[in-house]
Amino acid sequence: MKIAVLFCFFLLIIFQTDFGQNEEIPRKQRRKIYHRRLRKSSTSHKHRSNRQLGTPQTIFTPVARFPVVNFDYGMEEKFESFSSFPGVESSYNVLPGKKGHCLVKGITMYNKAVWSPEPCTTCLCSDGRVLCDETMCHPQRCPQTVIPEGECCPVCSATEQTEPTNLLHKQLPPPQVGMDQIVRKEALQSEEDEAMKEDTEQKTETPESRNQRQLYSEGDSRGGDRKQRPGEERRLAHQQQRQGREEEEEDEEEEEEEDEEEEEDEEDPVRGDTFRMPSRSPLPAPPRGTLRLPSGCSLSYRTISCINAMLTQIPPLTAPQITSLELTGNSIASIPDEAFNGLPNLERLDLSKNNITSPGIGPKAFKLLKKLTRLNMDGNNLIQIPSELPSTLEELKINENNLQAIDKESLSDLYQLVTLELEGNNLSEVNVNPLAFKPLKSLAYLRLGKNKFRIIPQGLPASIEELYLENNQIEEITEICFNHTRKINVIVLRYNKIEENRIAPLAWINQENLESIDLSYNKLYHVPSYLPKSLLHLVLLGNQIERIPGYVFGHMEPGLEYLYLSFNKLADDGMDRVSFYGAYHSLRELFLDHNDLKSVPPGIQEMKALHFLRLNNNKIRNILPEEICNAEEDDDSNLEHLHLENNYIKIREIPSYTFSCIRSYSSIVLKPQNIK
Repeated sequence: MKIAVLFCFFLLIIFQTDFGQNEEIPRKQRRKIYHRRLRKSSTSHKHRSNRQLGTPQTIFTPVARFPVVNFDYGMEEKFESFSSFPGVESSYNVLPGKKGHCLVKGITMYNKAVWSPEPCTTCLCSDGRVLCDETMCHPQRCPQTVIPEGECCPVCSATEQTEPTNLLHKQLPPPQVGMDQIVRKEALQSEEDEAMKEDTEQKTETPESRNQRQLYSEGDSRGGDRKQRPGEERRLAHQQQRQGREEEEEDEEEEEEEDEEEEEDEEDPVRGDTFRMPSRSPLPAPPRGTLRLPSGCSLSYRTISCINAMLTQIPPLTAPQITSLELTGNSIASIPDEAFNGLPNLERLDLSKNNITSPGIGPKAFKLLKKLTRLNMDGNNLIQIPSELPSTLEELKINENNLQAIDKESLSDLYQLVTLELEGNNLSEVNVNPLAFKPLKSLAYLRLGKNKFRIIPQGLPASIEELYLENNQIEEITEICFNHTRKINVIVLRYNKIEENRIAPLAWINQENLESIDLSYNKLYHVPSYLPKSLLHLVLLGNQIERIPGYVFGHMEPGLEYLYLSFNKLADDGMDRVSFYGAYHSLRELFLDHNDLKSVPPGIQEMKALHFLRLNNNKIRNILPEEICNAEEDDDSNLEHLHLENNYIKIREIPSYTFSCIRSYSSIVLKPQNIK
């Protein structure tokens, strides 16, 4: 019986001791440990879910949002295959450009280009995608807010500065006074815990320990003053040790907090506590009281817009903060030297659709614009390129003018120019100096369509990537045309007078980056031979092509993907199985509509990558089952669009298993048919 009582007594002592130790753990530390475990578990759960979904973890930032957008007003990737959009048919105007470019409102934005489509929004072209940064405004705590003209964020209408909202109070660190109060509270709490610990020890004392303590106390009293001084020293030493332990615990807590912050920084590189308070004073805008705009003009952020304002001259403006000036659709005829003296920070200037003449432009009209990057002078009456253009220009447009010549000094010092558009002028190989393009070390995009060239212009810069020469009078392509343009990726030569026997065998066969050629509406009778090895996209619409020679695509690597032969004169005897040799594994879109075919071309069922096939508007009467689907294979075809309308097919006589390999019959277009 005594043994059982003693056993229960010892269990009670052990339980009470453990309970006391758990109580000694500071409440704040337990709460931190709990939140740390909760955060780690939630983080690991997110990582696991992201790995299972196969998508990267999204990081949200409180400063700005970066949505990947595809605006409805015309922004899209330039190389856009219609086969990747179910239910959307292809177009004859599909022409892929250099990968990584973006097309915005008809303007090609090169990789890493930055622009502002609207106030308070900045966009970046990154590898063919458009990333836009929308300004996040600081919340105001006041009864009334207003958005000043030319600014993005609202401000308080009162003159006194308001305090931040409660939300920001929670994010801001506490002031020093509050920190001192917290330290004092923690010290009091630790003293209370020590007192509670001593009371607990007294309650749990055994009779033997109590007797020993009394004996020690009696011995101390007999010791008198001799023993009293060492007791005080021990108490002082004990207090110092306790203070030292408290300081060490506080240091450890601070180190743990710093470690937790570092762990959170590693787990989430864009944290809320690193949020930088936006400046209360927005970007400086021109003072409204001092800037007087002409009638019909408006101010938006840093842009002055005077579109169709019936101006006859450039208005005198003094606003150093303005970066964009739009003067489209007026009757301006001249640009004096001092026209832009008050706008030294202009970056974008649009003077299109006016009556500006070359004699009316002062020799130093653009000299002070040291930051100008984009100049648009489309639709004027210029006969020569203006002189002394800023060397900072990256885009120059002088389309639909009356340019008569380009000499070797016309484009001097424009070594940063990336885009040059000179369409709709009177330029030819006679009046364009072969050294005119030599200074353009960064030129990548050149448009010379709607001019009078008979040959490919000479002296093209080595940096050129896209060349547009449509609507000229070009008759031949010589071997030396593209000798120095090893980066060229797109060549557009539609609406010229080129014959296949006037294309030199070595004109472009050794080009390693040339992926797209457009020879539509020329004088071709055969698909040209000696095409570039790297070619992916070949457009031959509207010629007089009667035959596809055998093995014409056999040397291409990785292989032709898009072949457009609509509106030609192809017949059954103009194609055989070796006509598409080298492209069976790669062709994705094949357009053979509006020709003279009487049957499905051979080899279609062997094109495993084919997504889009046009055979409409021919003279096809019968479709045999093995012409579309291979009976020996059970796999479904990749065909998503098959057009057979406007032929002479009797739909009721088509065998039921003719299209058995096609996943959805809704992708087959058979009606209407011609009755004859």
